[in-house]
Amino acid sequence: MPFWLVSLPLSGKRNNGAAWELLQEKTTNLSHNSKFEIPELRVGTLDTLMQLSDDLAKTNNFIDVVVTKLRRQVLDLGGPVAASQLRVKGVTADAYVTRFKWNEAKFQAKRPLKELVEVITESVSKIEDDLKVKVADYNNIKGVLSAAARKASGSLAVRDINTLVKPQQIVDSENMTTAFVVVGKFSLKEWESSYERLCNFVVPRSSKLISEDNDYALVSVVLFKRVLDDFKTACRAKGFQVREYKAPSSDNGDMTTAQVEQLKRDVESKKTSLEQWSKTAFEEAFSSWVHLIAIRMFVESILRYGLPPAYQAAVLIPVEKSEPRLRAALNDAFSGGKGEMWNDAEGVVGTFAGLAGDTEMFPYVSFTINIEA
Repeated sequence: MPFWLVSLPLSGKRNNGAAWELLQEKTTNLSHNSKFEIPELRVGTLDTLMQLSDDLAKTNNFIDVVVTKLRRQVLDLGGPVAASQLRVKGVTADAYVTRFKWNEAKFQAKRPLKELVEVITESVSKIEDDLKVKVADYNNIKGVLSAAARKASGSLAVRDINTLVKPQQIVDSENMTTAFVVVGKFSLKEWESSYERLCNFVVPRSSKLISEDNDYALVSVVLFKRVLDDFKTACRAKGFQVREYKAPSSDNGDMTTAQVEQLKRDVESKKTSLEQWSKTAFEEAFSSWVHLIAIRMFVESILRYGLPPAYQAAVLIPVEKSEPRLRAALNDAFSGGKGEMWNDAEGVVGTFAGLAGDTEMFPYVSFTINIEA
């Protein structure tokens, strides 16, 4: 949703009230308007304002990116419903802009403008740094889970069997061992009738079903260690696949089923935590962004209209497909009635880029921001 933040000049006998009434009259059926309250900030010197104008444009773009990252993070983690529930001081982002009130407790209006901008920049920079760390931490543990899932995926013919076998299903002594064999579902009867005779020293009736899927079954069989190689050879001849088993341990990087389940819970917990933090960080960053916009509008208004400050700031939400007519109405109302760009004796005065990269010039200060629903 595009929002136009405009600073309208007060010319002649036109005061704030008259400017607001004129705005309302000229934009009927073209936009929904709200006053944008900017406190009496410290002006400083002209050189300071000129330098600050450039810094504000860069800082605005930086904060815009951070706000977008946070919104996207919430969307990725919680989906459209979570993104639609984002709030700034208890209201939606668009409502926060249209009802904006300067936070004097956090941003004291009498402080030098440069200091205010530095406070905002440092705050949002810390949010961005924390976001990088938290996302990296979440992606790392999610990557570990994905690796474990890959080992546990696929058919029994190819997947890792280490997490399927339980300790009580293993016989392992000085002379005896347990072999694990993957058998096709259609070959199970053949397996049951032949495994005891595949080689000497296979323990009778020792075959147990460990796991199965749509195509294969994993079975175990107990035999003497000294005939294991002969047993493997006989299995290959019959089309049975003997699989190697290694007990899960931290040494080989394998995880037990219980460890994988705990990892799933950890991932879900971190996901919930990151989503909640992102919502809180979004609120902080967005609020800081709108305060920066207010400072930028104040600075550009002073540079455009001079001192003392004489302007009416407003937020306009254009009605769909009304933008050209709305611009024409504003130009007509706030350019001396001539409907053309504001010029001085030497030509067009300055270029005032909008917050979203606008490069058009108007006879009033105008910024555009887009707030996603």
